[in-house]
Amino acid sequence: MTGNTRWVYGTDHDDPAPYAFDPDHTYVELVGGPLDGQLLDVTALTAEERADGALLIAPRSAYGPGGRADYEPRPGCTTRWDWSGDVPW
Repeated sequence: MTGNTRWVYGTDHDDPAPYAFDPDHTYVELVGGPLDGQLLDVTALTAEERADGALLIAPRSAYGPGGRADYEPRPGCTTRWDWSGDVPW
């Protein structure tokens, strides 16, 4: 997946390189919800962990800062995870 101009999830707002894209890493695009369009580095996740998706801290979730956005792999697509809702933490 290319996308070196996309924000990588986990970088800070004042990070000097929030669009840092490592071509040796594997990323998925987050689709929908408060993190729409960001890339998530899944390089270190096992296949089982990737199948589970992730609850990601979202500063603009329905539950306010610190709430979690639930992203799940899109069936049949290894490069996109879809938002399935927000959850409190």
